[in-house]
Amino acid sequence: MTLKKFFVACVSLLIVGATALTGVAVGGGAVYLAVRERLNQPPVSAPTTDVEAPVTEQNITVDVSTAIEDAVVKVGPAVVTVVNTLGGGGQASGSGVIISPDGHILTNNHVVEGARQLEVIFPDGQSVVAQLIGTDPFADVAVIKIDGPVPAYADLGNSDTLSPGETVIAIGSPLGDFRNTVTVGVVSALGRTMQSESGYQMEDLIQTDAAINHGNSGGPLVNLAGQVVGLNTLVVRGNGFTSDQAEGLGFAVSVNVVKAVSDQLIAVGHVARPYLGISWDAVTPDIAQYDNLPVQWGVYVRSVSEGSPAANAGLQAGDILTKIGGTALDDAHPFINTLWKYGVGEPVTVEVWRDGQVFEASVILGERPQG
Repeated sequence: MTLKKFFVACVSLLIVGATALTGVAVGGGAVYLAVRERLNQPPVSAPTTDVEAPVTEQNITVDVSTAIEDAVVKVGPAVVTVVNTLGGGGQASGSGVIISPDGHILTNNHVVEGARQLEVIFPDGQSVVAQLIGTDPFADVAVIKIDGPVPAYADLGNSDTLSPGETVIAIGSPLGDFRNTVTVGVVSALGRTMQSESGYQMEDLIQTDAAINHGNSGGPLVNLAGQVVGLNTLVVRGNGFTSDQAEGLGFAVSVNVVKAVSDQLIAVGHVARPYLGISWDAVTPDIAQYDNLPVQWGVYVRSVSEGSPAANAGLQAGDILTKIGGTALDDAHPFINTLWKYGVGEPVTVEVWRDGQVFEASVILGERPQG
């Protein structure tokens, strides 16, 4: 390469390099200016639309909490402690809820059972004497009444509209010492049944995990609208045969059942229940196998009261009743519950097994004696 060519090549390289550096500087400056201009601009507001903001978990919590507080403010003043001075001199206590301005109070039958005197304590500590209006041990419902002004009274809702998972509130006086305690839970299940010692199967119970303890009995179960939807009646801790202990198994009598019963108690002091006039023992598959009976389900008639509907229909001791009104008696259709689907004075057909023969008898139902 000659000296002249070498000099031309060096000059060309210098020109190309300078051009490149100039491009980088200009390009970098343009980017810098664009970014600075973007940063200096005011923030752009989100476009306004008619679509509501999405509901968040936080919003739901706030709304439910407010509804709970409102419901407690509405119902709480109507919740009372019921003190039962027993005939033997001891005391028992439970809860109740005022349902009318004239002083009618709902509670459980087992809260007032065996009472020599009843007393009601308002949330502010004031106490007044109450009188017993009527009880129904089968539904575990009782109505008592106080005279004079009441601090508040609660509205009854419709338990048929409840749904599993719905928030509910229990208000009562656990252990008799902690007046107007509020606990919150959900409807765990609907339509539960529990067998009572009398052979009656309590139906349409509301199961809830809201904390219920001794003394809560007779207190209201409340929905978020501030309406009474049930009457807290019992809690199951375990079956008594194993070491398993359950929590959150509380049960309330549905308010629709409570209302039907309490209306009769207020009107006439008792609930008219249909009556056959027999003493009986339940027949189950185990009992049938043990006693070598010819049927798996039914009731064995031990005796028939003289002049009773059963006696007038020709029923006898030793008969086994297997159906009432076409409904076969079994685990899901116990005798008393099936019988009580009918009214006093109503004719009903019963299926009878006697000495290897099956026949039907027509019975005019009477009214169950009180007491």
